[in-house]
Amino acid sequence: MQCPHCRIHFHENWVENYFERSQGPFTSPLGASQPYWIYQSAICPNCKDVTIQIAKKFGNGNQCQPWRQIYPIGANRGPVPPEVPKHISDDYIEACSVLPLSAKASAALSRRCLQNMLHDNGYKSNDLAKEIDLLLGEADPKKALSHKLRETVDSIRNFGNFSAHPINDKTTLQIIDVEPHEAEWCLETVEELFEHFYVGPAAAKAKKAALDAKLKAVGKPPSKS
Repeated sequence: MQCPHCRIHFHENWVENYFERSQGPFTSPLGASQPYWIYQSAICPNCKDVTIQIAKKFGNGNQCQPWRQIYPIGANRGPVPPEVPKHISDDYIEACSVLPLSAKASAALSRRCLQNMLHDNGYKSNDLAKEIDLLLGEADPKKALSHKLRETVDSIRNFGNFSAHPINDKTTLQIIDVEPHEAEWCLETVEELFEHFYVGPAAAKAKKAALDAKLKAVGKPPSKS
């Protein structure tokens, strides 16, 4: 597993326990049909911090609800690159934070991240689906998406019956049905677009500046764009 605190991978060491309550929804007699709450914890050997999940089980031991992470709250995602504008990174961070609680809310925030990135880079229309079409139809080879990223961006329109819910500036945050794995995919798509729109161009610009500085030092003209 990957530690949600320091992001180091380590072998799972979950320890399952019962809540110490003599009665009520936390414990249940063996064989009873009434579900009860349990928790499991794992400690990262690197940072020593704990991850805690809760779930429901029946008295016979069968689990009736998947594990839900309650600490730390938020999806296990990497830090936002510093090149990403704050208004976009704020929405992304919130989308990660609410994912364990609501896939729908997370996907809505991811869609707003996507639309703001498109607007920042000149892809504007009257709804998000058409703006994605503009991005996919980019003719400039320096701005066009890679084949893999094209397929990824195109596929998110199918999540939550996307095409049946035109999303414009006023409805970007509308809630439509999505599965948890679809909301996760939306976050991954946003991360890949961070690289395409911000990180990659910034790295290329810095590399060119360093090269031009070396050329200038030896009396040569700057490199071509």
